[in-house]
Amino acid sequence: MGEPSKLMRDFWRGGELFVWMTASGVALSLLMVAGMLGLIMVNGLGQFWPGALQETTLKTQETVIGQVVGEEVIPNSITPDSPAGQRRFRYRVGNRDVFGSEYRWINAADIVSSARPEDLTLVERREWGPAFGRITVGVEGAATGSASGSSWTTVKTLVERANQLRRRIEHLEREEIGSINYRIEKARLARHALTLGGRLDPDDADRDRLLLDQIAVLERDYLAKTEALERLHKDAGQEVLFLTLSTGRSVRLSLDEVLAVSRPNGMHWGEKLLAYVRSLWLFVSTEPREANTEGGIFPAIFGTVLMVFLMTLAVMPFGVMAAVYLREYATQGLLVRLVRIAVNNLAGVPSIVFGVFGLAFFVYALGGTIDHWLFPEALPNPTFGTGGILWASLTLALLTVPVVIVATEEGLSAVPRDFREGSLGLGATKFETLRHVIIPCALPGILTGLILAMARAAGEVAPLMLTGVVKLAPALPLDEYLPFLHLDRKFMHLGFHIYDVGFQSPNVEAAKPMVYMTTLILILVVVSLNWAAVRLRNRLRRRFAASTV
Repeated sequence: MGEPSKLMRDFWRGGELFVWMTASGVALSLLMVAGMLGLIMVNGLGQFWPGALQETTLKTQETVIGQVVGEEVIPNSITPDSPAGQRRFRYRVGNRDVFGSEYRWINAADIVSSARPEDLTLVERREWGPAFGRITVGVEGAATGSASGSSWTTVKTLVERANQLRRRIEHLEREEIGSINYRIEKARLARHALTLGGRLDPDDADRDRLLLDQIAVLERDYLAKTEALERLHKDAGQEVLFLTLSTGRSVRLSLDEVLAVSRPNGMHWGEKLLAYVRSLWLFVSTEPREANTEGGIFPAIFGTVLMVFLMTLAVMPFGVMAAVYLREYATQGLLVRLVRIAVNNLAGVPSIVFGVFGLAFFVYALGGTIDHWLFPEALPNPTFGTGGILWASLTLALLTVPVVIVATEEGLSAVPRDFREGSLGLGATKFETLRHVIIPCALPGILTGLILAMARAAGEVAPLMLTGVVKLAPALPLDEYLPFLHLDRKFMHLGFHIYDVGFQSPNVEAAKPMVYMTTLILILVVVSLNWAAVRLRNRLRRRFAASTV
């Protein structure tokens, strides 16, 4: 009895059980993270691969054209005659404007035959999602599908020409007409500013006449550009395609609504890989469309990264200065302890509370005051007195400043006391000691706080909903007009985009792959920002460690 008891006591004292339990917990956590990432990648990246189109004939003589995107056992279909249950397939049939739904279930028992003809075509449209069928070339006013020259090469040439024309239209709308509208609005506000004081003096009257002449010239240019735009739209709508659906009905597709056409069943492996890379690139480099369920997410990526950088620029100086004062200068007493308690409690305040504070203080109070002092000519239309990327960044800076303060204090307290005393003993002042010895040694801890702040800020959504994020903002806050970076503009955010597509989309089924892919991009953005901060921390650690020896 004594020997087993001694072995058990040695076993518990050795701590091997706890080591194995800790290792098992870490391994389980890593497996869960890997599984989550694998699920996101499979469901997100898989949507860009050109899936085969099937033409399925049912017992009812109905023909269905679409992509098989899933299958399952029919609920309550397990019987003695069918112990494995009856299966059904989920088809993406597209043509939501015609069928009303983009997906449908088909029982395996109802399928008579299924084939993959090479002439089945996938048409990517600007609206109503993809369309599936057989495509022919037509001319406006001709009989449906009766036009000659309906070869696949002709179809691809027409679509490419329509895309070039669409790019010209977008350039005319956004660059040329947008520039004219911007200058007209600037001149209008300048005229309004002249009249704010009441009566005009002679110099102001001359200035007002010059502005009127400038507006008249710009309006003439605007009319000329709009006429050119109407001609381009007319040219874009002259050529059409006719798509024969699975029901035999022929649908007219104007080329100005067609983005791309492809025949996945006729593609070899290399062509599918090129199409996959092209679709992935368009996803990360273009704007969203179709209620954010189609197109790309570049404005959301840009808005997320810019917001994190602005938040970093705001939170780091104040967080570091507050921590330095509390640790190095403030008298350690009751007041400092209360401040530290308040800082720690701020870290646990719900983020929506910071959003309400940001809306009340930054947007309404501070932004309204700025509008009243600096932009009176634009009132009652607000400039800074409404949500924007600046106020969202400052709100998140308040949200993350406790993290920076705590991490910086930990870094400062980790600096050996001998370093301080040695620097002061050599005749350095307290500020010089702080600048040349303490801060360099504490930089790893400071940058750790920065990393934690960036990771939390990139994923927050609730405060942004009150302080500037919107569903769709294709115009970036960065452009060629002074001051180039417009901090008053609203912006898109990857986190809010996930919420909007996943819970507010009118086409939930088609939005699921978009949710997974946007989640993957958000994870990559956070990891990239953290990786850059970790590299900077390690480089500074090596640099200052060498310089302080």
